[in-house]
Amino acid sequence: MLFTIDRSQQKPVQNQLREQIIAALMKGQLVAGEKMPSSRKLAKDLKISRTTVMIVYDKLVEGNFLVAAPRSGYRVSDIAAKTDKPPPMNPGAEMPNTVKWEKWFDSRLGAQRNIVKPLNWQDYPYPFVYGQPDASLFPLPAWRECSRQAMSRLAMRDWANDAVMADDPELVTEIRSKLLPKRGIYADRSEILITLGAQNALYLIAAVLMREGMTVGIEDPGYPDARNIFDRRGAFLIPLGVDEDGVVIDENVARSEILYVTPSHQYPTTVTLSPERRKALLTSVAENNALLIEDDFESDTNYRGDAVPALKSEDRDGRVIYVGSLSKSMFPGLRLGFIVAPERLIKELRTLRRLMLRHAPSNNQRTTALFIAQGYHLSYIHKLHQAYGERWHRMAAALNTHLPGMTTAPRFGGTSFWIKGPGGLDSEALAARALDQGVVLEPGAVHFMEPAEGARYFRLGFSSIALDRIEEGIKRLAALL
Repeated sequence: MLFTIDRSQQKPVQNQLREQIIAALMKGQLVAGEKMPSSRKLAKDLKISRTTVMIVYDKLVEGNFLVAAPRSGYRVSDIAAKTDKPPPMNPGAEMPNTVKWEKWFDSRLGAQRNIVKPLNWQDYPYPFVYGQPDASLFPLPAWRECSRQAMSRLAMRDWANDAVMADDPELVTEIRSKLLPKRGIYADRSEILITLGAQNALYLIAAVLMREGMTVGIEDPGYPDARNIFDRRGAFLIPLGVDEDGVVIDENVARSEILYVTPSHQYPTTVTLSPERRKALLTSVAENNALLIEDDFESDTNYRGDAVPALKSEDRDGRVIYVGSLSKSMFPGLRLGFIVAPERLIKELRTLRRLMLRHAPSNNQRTTALFIAQGYHLSYIHKLHQAYGERWHRMAAALNTHLPGMTTAPRFGGTSFWIKGPGGLDSEALAARALDQGVVLEPGAVHFMEPAEGARYFRLGFSSIALDRIEEGIKRLAALL
């Protein structure tokens, strides 16, 4: 039989059958004029509803793949004859492998250290993974409605064309009128660039501003991919120490030409830069004619303390380059972020972006703009604050009971706890053993410029774990320790 149904897949049965019929047509397994199995027989063979088969057949008729003949069922249309068939593969042909690829590569890419988590982390009962959403909280009907509106013929006239270098004006309007003012930032349209997430923003900034040998200060511990991006540009990376008040203002700050910081909610320690340090950092940047990249990656998860304005809100001479993310506040797969910076820099970044990808997908931009404009984003943030607040309290209590003294609860809120394990702990080994207990955690060494300094640290995220599983997961982790 050409067609089978795999009930272990999350893909609907209707989609599986339609895709298999199309694949058979493309491969030449179905030819023009061939009669399809009757809906009754196919439904019986596949043990599915006859209605399902009828729906699939009717949709294929709409797409001109099948023809419905009165009293004779369905036949394959002549589209099969017009479809290019792939040439047969020569089983005796082997591709020669004579290129010595290592000669062409930059060794820094292969040597970089990255955060690693199980691809099937959702299959574990206690997934303390960071940066992953709880899909049950997302307002899918609202997103579907915004997507439907974006797909109207009138709206499609706006976004279906090649925008070349431009961003969706409606999304830019929503960012500058609703999102940025909450962070104390008031920007002109010409000072905003849409990116494919915060990481794409960092890559663009590094590509435009960083040169071989330039001194770049980066928090230590800090965001590994920022470190990898800057290292790829050949920058000389200077570690910026972090304590309970955030980045330590010392000679390393003073000698950095560009600094990368996460002041509102430090990555990964969760501390917030103190008011005194904020002022000292901005003063140092101005006095030393430096630039500062502010990554405000979790700006929408402050549900514990007072509002913390962005450093950019205190920027008086355009030295702060602000990076924001919509992927964090909505869902990672969205891959939308933005940069706020002086118009001259945005113009340069836009020119480079054109060479890379022209612009972010316009349909996603428009759907996101509608999602924000119609209040769904704000409602979702309030819902997340309630859910995260409950999980924060449950995490804090469980850690205080089972792992006392190993962490300080983040004042900002956020979605994770940073744990300092006992001396001599190898958190990589702990993570491997924890998987056997169904617990997923993130070892901390990858966040440090010198891995040995971070061996005893690890991070526990709580955005994607069910509230009622938190304590048991922490209890299992404590038993392992």
